[in-house]
Amino acid sequence: MALNFRNKKLEDAELDVTSFMNLMIVLVPVMLLSLTFTQITVHEIKLPDLSPSTTSSGETPSQLEVVLTKEGVKVFYPGNVLIQTIPMKTVDDIEVFDFQRLSLVLQEVKQQLTDKRDILIFSDPDIDYQTLVSTMDTVKSHKTVIAANLVEVELFPEISLADTSIK
Repeated sequence: MALNFRNKKLEDAELDVTSFMNLMIVLVPVMLLSLTFTQITVHEIKLPDLSPSTTSSGETPSQLEVVLTKEGVKVFYPGNVLIQTIPMKTVDDIEVFDFQRLSLVLQEVKQQLTDKRDILIFSDPDIDYQTLVSTMDTVKSHKTVIAANLVEVELFPEISLADTSIK
């Protein structure tokens, strides 16, 4: 019995990428439109002046200070005159800083000192980074409703940072 093997001539298959290209034409713009773009906020800060500067009349300039400690927040103006102590508040059995109350205190201070733009934030070395950033957000501005629009009102945008060990 003889086996007949025929060599079938194989044809080169053509690659049809039309449907794939159609898919990419639709898919790429949809993916680009669905991306969420992140917004990065940069806080410009400066180091406090270490030498006691004086004004032309010979008196030391008044400095608004916020001091962050484990016990809470203290607001001083001018220098060592305590305006208010804001203790830690308890949320879900966790001690957290009361940034809303700090904002209200600074809004009252801003009403009295309309021209003042600088503030000095002192913090203990064990205060975490997120708390420091949240404090900077709070002292920089606050949100309020004006003419049925939510706007951000400037408080003290010129922020200086210092360690409580130099205070």
